Amino acid sequence: MLAVFKRDFKAYFTSAIGYIYLGAYIFVLNLIFYLNNALGASASLAGVFSFMLLVMMFITPILTMRVFSEDFKQKTDQLLFTSPVKLSGIVVGKYLSSLAVFVCLLLLTLLWPFAISFFGENNIAEVVGNYAGILCIGSAYIAMGVFISSLTENQVVAAVGSLGLFVALYLLEVLPLVFFQSTLPAFVMRALYFFSIFGRYSSITRGVLALDDIVYFLSISAVFLFLTVRGLEKRRWA
Repeated sequence: MLAVFKRDFKAYFTSAIGYIYLGAYIFVLNLIFYLNNALGASASLAGVFSFMLLVMMFITPILTMRVFSEDFKQKTDQLLFTSPVKLSGIVVGKYLSSLAVFVCLLLLTLLWPFAISFFGENNIAEVVGNYAGILCIGSAYIAMGVFISSLTENQVVAAVGSLGLFVALYLLEVLPLVFFQSTLPAFVMRALYFFSIFGRYSSITRGVLALDDIVYFLSISAVFLFLTVRGLEKRRWA
């Protein structure tokens, strides 16, 4: 697993993918930080992180589209399948390499809390909550993207498929709350929240690090990684 992790993590920065991902993300987010916090003299990072969540839906597919699709296209998947590493180890190693790139992005944003100290006192609970929430939902998105990448050898198809999944999940949560909130029964609203990615994310960003929310995001990641392993098992014996 460690060898797979190192191989894939290095691959992000021996090609343009890693630099495009980090560069595009940081450029957009720093622009929003400048407009929201520097020009607006605001000490709250909530607006920047809310926009970061939106950008994540469109940028994460760039990060995950090559995870398995590139191996399928270059016919190097058979080398992975016949290696002494278990399929679960291969999947986890690739997942962790993508997650590590995402963590590098978060590390580049750590200057924000220091910068806003010029405009006011940092709300530590809000800062920690936003970083924890972004990391949780990022880990879930990456697991979904890895699964979609394992279904096709075309990187563009993998990227579009991941984007479609993220947008569909967003709309399935937002549309009922916007148009049917007053008419939906209470138990339906509770069910929507229970399965709501963005509802639980909002709870974490307020600094409320509930164990069930953390377990929820870990479960989503585990489910999609499990589906990836099962899909690859079928592909290997096909």
